[in-house]
Amino acid sequence: MESSLGISDSQCLATVRGHELRNGQKEPRLLSLLECSGEFKLDILANPEAIVLSPVPQLSIPINNHFQIVREAEEALLIDISINTTVRIRLQGEQTPALLLELQDDVHTQSFLQHVTKAKQHAERKSSQPRKMEPVVPVPVPPQRGTSKSTSNNINNSTLVNPSKTDSVLSLATDFGFEEKKNKQNRIVAQREPPAPPLPPLPPRKGTYTPSSNLTAGPTTKERPPSAQNSTSVRNDYRLQSVDRSGSWSDSPSNYTMRQAMMSSHTGSREGLLKYRLNKKEKEYVDIKNFRFFIGTWNVNGQSPDSSLEPWLCSDPDPPDVYALGFQELDLSTEAFFYMDSSKEQLWVDAVERSLHHKARYIRIRIIRLVGMMLVVYVNKEHKHHIQEVASESVGTGLMNKMGNKGGVAVRFVFHNTSFCFVNSHLAAHVDDYERRNQDYKDICARMSFHLLEYPPLRIVKHDVVIWLGDLNYRLCLPDAGEVKRLIAEKELRRLQEYDQLNIQRKTKCAFTDFMEGEINFCPTYKYDAKSDRWDSSGKCRVPAWCDRILWRGSNVKQLHYRSHMELKTSDHKPVSSLFSIGVKMVIEQRYKKVFEEIVRDMDRMENDFLPSLSLTQREFTFENVKFRQFQRQSFLITNDGQVACTFAFIPKLNDSQYCKPWLRAEPSEGVLDPNEAMEIFLEVYVSKDSVTLLNSGEDKIEDILVLHLDRGKDYFITVAGKYLPSCFGTSLETLCRMKKPIREIPITKLIDLEKCRINFLLDSAGTEDKPLKIPKEVWLLVNHLYTKACQQEDLFQTPGLQDDLQSIIDCLDTSIPESIPGSNHSVAEVLLIFLEALPEPVLCYELYHRCLECSHDSRLCKQLVSQLPRAHRNVFRYLMAFLRELLKHSIDNNLNANLLATLFASLLIRPPPNLAGKQTQHDRQKANDFILGFLMGGDED
Repeated sequence: MESSLGISDSQCLATVRGHELRNGQKEPRLLSLLECSGEFKLDILANPEAIVLSPVPQLSIPINNHFQIVREAEEALLIDISINTTVRIRLQGEQTPALLLELQDDVHTQSFLQHVTKAKQHAERKSSQPRKMEPVVPVPVPPQRGTSKSTSNNINNSTLVNPSKTDSVLSLATDFGFEEKKNKQNRIVAQREPPAPPLPPLPPRKGTYTPSSNLTAGPTTKERPPSAQNSTSVRNDYRLQSVDRSGSWSDSPSNYTMRQAMMSSHTGSREGLLKYRLNKKEKEYVDIKNFRFFIGTWNVNGQSPDSSLEPWLCSDPDPPDVYALGFQELDLSTEAFFYMDSSKEQLWVDAVERSLHHKARYIRIRIIRLVGMMLVVYVNKEHKHHIQEVASESVGTGLMNKMGNKGGVAVRFVFHNTSFCFVNSHLAAHVDDYERRNQDYKDICARMSFHLLEYPPLRIVKHDVVIWLGDLNYRLCLPDAGEVKRLIAEKELRRLQEYDQLNIQRKTKCAFTDFMEGEINFCPTYKYDAKSDRWDSSGKCRVPAWCDRILWRGSNVKQLHYRSHMELKTSDHKPVSSLFSIGVKMVIEQRYKKVFEEIVRDMDRMENDFLPSLSLTQREFTFENVKFRQFQRQSFLITNDGQVACTFAFIPKLNDSQYCKPWLRAEPSEGVLDPNEAMEIFLEVYVSKDSVTLLNSGEDKIEDILVLHLDRGKDYFITVAGKYLPSCFGTSLETLCRMKKPIREIPITKLIDLEKCRINFLLDSAGTEDKPLKIPKEVWLLVNHLYTKACQQEDLFQTPGLQDDLQSIIDCLDTSIPESIPGSNHSVAEVLLIFLEALPEPVLCYELYHRCLECSHDSRLCKQLVSQLPRAHRNVFRYLMAFLRELLKHSIDNNLNANLLATLFASLLIRPPPNLAGKQTQHDRQKANDFILGFLMGGDED
């Protein structure tokens, strides 16, 4: 199909700006979804700024059965808190090569992708049943839970687990629909005509969404093969929805503006409000039916399976409807820790599938692994059509809140009309570190969110039922192992549980406050001698503890069994299981249809008679003393003071792609309010490594204006201002070497001048009058502390510090030149890594990145390259290498080795240029590791 140059004959349905990623470069693109004579196409313009003068597409891709749209998986090992997120989409047409595009991950992009998927679904239906499309009113599936809108979202192509076969199975890489929420995209609406009477919806339990009897669902979209990576991110195919045209879409791209791009059709906004109101009346059309859920957790201590798992997985005569099985310490190797590679994953998956209950057949709906944590979920085959909206996520809470040796993995889905979330976590170890375990739990809750195409990020707590399992590592507050073993032998388990750290933290509301746990009637599951039932007889003689736990929150949940399985002796932990009977909401078709029609009639009347309106309690906000990595937030109330429900959203200002600057966020950023309903909006400020450099240099300020848009109403403007306190973190090495005083004591005007003129300080020919320091004092203070006090610290650079310690150390370095640094050795070590990560230019400069990789095999060439670094970079590199070599002399005490240090510091010292950050291969990372390894294993530097 040739590209048409006559755009005047086409109707522009949606438009979005982005970048094409090609040959390591980002090139601006404008994507426009066009409709002409019932056919859809995606036009891509190479010069978005010339759209008004010359709207000629660089490429036109017909949207038909051959058109594919796939979201790319992100790098999974290092997870950042950055607010400025993007999404990568791969497009391919029938006769066009695959294109990799990067779009802003915001409401505008979500709306555009929704329109594209609708167009794709329309094309598929037209192909399978060629007849003219008639106008229809979209009938949503039951709100928030329910089923997805396309038959392609069922698990028709899921892997069947046959107990009699041991062949490996592939995990699903498909999202089964999208989570419905109150929050919907902001819409602008043209004057609407009275809609046709609502058509009866298809029963949600069928797993389809068909708006009219005149339209039959097209063939199931082919499932994309799952990612070959065993990473924390699971690639999701975007399935395609039914399309409903609205006259409010603009007629041509020539009158397009960024403001118009943020406003979409009345149809979509109306559908979102319908779902919101249906959710409010859910009790009127659902009944509760109980299903059996088997939850299991086992820390396998890096061992391979050596026996059948049936004593664990088949401990009841009746088969469960759902299995959710979590493993910890699946693989303890360096490869698993740094590279996500594990040879043991498939061994354990095979062992599980051989041992599932023989009275039922199961399909695997999702598997996710982060280093040694793995979560795999199976469902009885007879329920496969009722499992929708499957998604998985992971959060690392190890060193720098990134490394995945500790953290959590989760899988969520909707079963009938009830949403479930299963979280498998491995929290911080050691008896006294319960505060770090609490912190890990809070980090997982705060940072884990599920990204479903049509809707804002979905948090753990937004599910009907949450089950949290894993090696939570909470211990007993009793130091005498002998006394604990005596009480166990005397069956005094309840008395022991009074000293259980998890019970104490729950009672004091420090962690797992809203979760419940059943009565524990089994012996502690940690720690045993491997291959036996004997308590730990090693030199450390660990105190027995209930480390392995299963908790839950939600309604209609009844625990039938909570037990350990002593028969399995593979690990130093015993597996634990819990069997639940959970009430699941089943939609009753006729009652649902009646409620739906009543809501539509009421909405028609209200929308014709009233316009929405909001009142805000505050419109100006000031944040004082904003610091690097220090979270602040303020709130205000919005109230619907109108007569009709209203939909609101924060939208980008003209020519902006995000609704706010990277250091700012509004939560929630969109939503729906009924008349007289109020909602609290939080404005959150957090300066991360991605925004600190611009703030330090004065190129950015704590100033922004938010536009709160009311669908079919006006815009409200909210001003945000504040005072930023500069930090040595995110400041260049050259500038820091020119600072003899703490950065807070230097006038901001001088800081700006130093950053602007730092190019003059890269040479060695500086005058003696103001001779710079050889290395930044901050680097010296951190390294000297570790050198003098932490060379023999166990698990140095492997155990994260406490957040309060980290902030105290950062403040100390920014405000003083201390004689001693506060906080634990682990906290000081992590701050050093945070400092290196936040540098605007890495120690080994961006321009030398490729040369570092090329010469990594030759130590002589590596030394030559280091000698060519700017003075400050060269000195810091040599100083760090000397320190790390000193640490290796104490490896017996600190448990460090050269490979671990090389891998960790290579990721910070040798970073790819920003335009190549997403394209670094495993081979490139290995070369960077080899570069550092050569200096660690070689002799001292001159």
